[in-house]
Amino acid sequence: MANCIEHSRPIPLRRPSLLSTITQMIALRRQRQHLDRLSDEQLKDIGVTRDQAEAEARRKAWDAPNFWLS
Repeated sequence: MANCIEHSRPIPLRRPSLLSTITQMIALRRQRQHLDRLSDEQLKDIGVTRDQAEAEARRKAWDAPNFWLS
């Protein structure tokens, strides 16, 4: 098993399938809705203000950083 890394090939990156993308968008929307329903005390516990939570909840499902969807 010596030098296994030297002989390994890079794994080609694939684009996510349409179904995967839609599933992730639905999950993101659900998470944002849950965030919007948290109490002020719960938001304080995670370091988010009510204004930040509401702003995040208003974002569209496709409005997410690329690293969230990878």
